[in-house]
Amino acid sequence: MILFRVGLLLLAAPAAAQLPGVADSTARRPARVAEAPWSSLVRVQSEAGGRCTGVLIAPDRVLTAAHCLVARRTARLLQPGRVHVLAGYDRGDFSAHATATALRVGPGFDPATKGPVAADWSVLRLEKDLPGPVLPLAALPAPGTAAMLGGWQQDRAHALLADTACRIEAAPRDEAGRRLLRHDCAGTHGVSGAPLLVRQGPGWAVAGLTVAASRTARGGLAVAAQEDWLR
Repeated sequence: MILFRVGLLLLAAPAAAQLPGVADSTARRPARVAEAPWSSLVRVQSEAGGRCTGVLIAPDRVLTAAHCLVARRTARLLQPGRVHVLAGYDRGDFSAHATATALRVGPGFDPATKGPVAADWSVLRLEKDLPGPVLPLAALPAPGTAAMLGGWQQDRAHALLADTACRIEAAPRDEAGRRLLRHDCAGTHGVSGAPLLVRQGPGWAVAGLTVAASRTARGGLAVAAQEDWLR
């Protein structure tokens, strides 16, 4: 699988079928940001012009992709105060806003290379609590588990698009033994940092964090959920 990071490209979008990670343009449909589990998603954007998706894992903590927090000009991590989180974002409106006060990235993450993939995660600590419900972390899902993926994506940057009928394909490890999840969920630029969602009891949980998309097919890679995110 040839992979492409799906976070920060802000150029005009080509036809949806040409976008990395999508392939089937009918797989993604608008989702209601006020309804669970989408009400737990937030839009992460920086004063440097980048934007991605994130998810509340505590009232004052957001999980997102580390590569979304790298300044393009300097190839260094942004200062936390330049990162803004919007809850309930829909077509320019939002229900709440908070600025990050601290950020923590995966051990070994290199801003210059935006890798390795398994270290491409960040937890943002916010200046205040946000109102959206918090999502729990899921146990490692088995291949074939039904999943969902949604976020604010390049071709519809101001509306939440979601693939609600996809699956976990495999749970490989990288060279350092860190667990990843391969999935067939459609998602492209801007969906980086979005949670890969699976059912847990009556609700939904975060099975992984979306970090890369296939260049040539629908799907991509996520970092498998880990307890270190809650530290």
